Amino acid sequence: MTIDQVTIFQLNWGQLAPIWHPVVVKLTTTTGQAGWGEAGIAYGTGATGVVATIKELAPRVIGQDPWNTNAIWRNCYEHTFWAKNPGTGMYAAISALDTALWDLKARFIHQPLYQLLGGRLHDRLPAYASHIEYGWGPFSRCVTSPHDFARLAKRAVDEGYTAIKVDPVTLERGHAVIANRRLLSPAQLDCYYQRVAAIRHAVGPRVRIIIDCHANLTRRSAQQLIQYLAPLGIDYYEELLPTIDPQQTVQLARATGANLAIGEHLAGPQTYLPLLKDVAVVQPDLGTCGGITAAVKIAALAESNGAGLQLHVCGSPIATAAALQFEAACDCFLIHEEHEINLKAANYGSGHYHYQPQDGQYTVPNRPGIGQELSRAAIERARVTIVK
Repeated sequence: MTIDQVTIFQLNWGQLAPIWHPVVVKLTTTTGQAGWGEAGIAYGTGATGVVATIKELAPRVIGQDPWNTNAIWRNCYEHTFWAKNPGTGMYAAISALDTALWDLKARFIHQPLYQLLGGRLHDRLPAYASHIEYGWGPFSRCVTSPHDFARLAKRAVDEGYTAIKVDPVTLERGHAVIANRRLLSPAQLDCYYQRVAAIRHAVGPRVRIIIDCHANLTRRSAQQLIQYLAPLGIDYYEELLPTIDPQQTVQLARATGANLAIGEHLAGPQTYLPLLKDVAVVQPDLGTCGGITAAVKIAALAESNGAGLQLHVCGSPIATAAALQFEAACDCFLIHEEHEINLKAANYGSGHYHYQPQDGQYTVPNRPGIGQELSRAAIERARVTIVK
């Protein structure tokens, strides 16, 4: 059994296509087996660049035995030159191919992927409602008022979630993007506080609140925010700062004692090393960190340094399914990210199977591999590139 074809799908979301464009890979073997993976750049800039990179990497996979995942990963790392620099685009391409290899191997032996990762440790995975400020419903609608923050948080809790993540900072009044991020003004701090306080008042003291700032602050403004929100009992703070300079995050953690989470912007296991002794949570994305092969190493590093793991999950149903399998076998797993994009019919409809949490928890799927593939409708609407 060797790989003889790489198929790349650029999913077409119609109306949302300018802002949401998942890239999915399918590997096919000479014996007719298939495996699926996803590049974790479904938003922002870079999807078309990742497609081109996957096309260039495809010859390094075609003709290979899919069981040799370590050798294939090492080949990409050693011989593509740019993989030795933590560039997200290169690692997103490697990640998509690597996850598809693992999916293919597990399907071949008719077992869920978690069996190849040492077996299932968790039957059910608690999830948190991620980014309620984007609407938390079937349609996207950014909100900015404390009333709406509270209303959507209460909706999530009523659905069974016991943890909520929100970015109270990036969108200011009138949907303007944060203008001043060096030192936050009293008016800004009060605005952010009122939003989070409204959530806390609506959901009570037992619901966990996670704050995400999409790496939009500096060390000093992040310290201001942490101090200002302290009375509200924040569980942890995600991506307050750009991780391009890890020492800024280290200094912030030591100065505030706050629980910090990092990983969405990191690619490759080595990039976590300067941070592991000071952060509480690591958040690799299987679509950008280097795939399953790299995530296994990152989880081991996290566990040996006393950090928990919460995968960053913001993609198509392929990304969600792969995350559930990995988390089921991860000893230091904390909680699953249920991003609001999964509430959109166009997104969950792009998967052949429809996985959603019940009462804020996922039941781990036991289908072979990652237990997911693209739906016929998603394939028919996608832009398809085939490399043989």
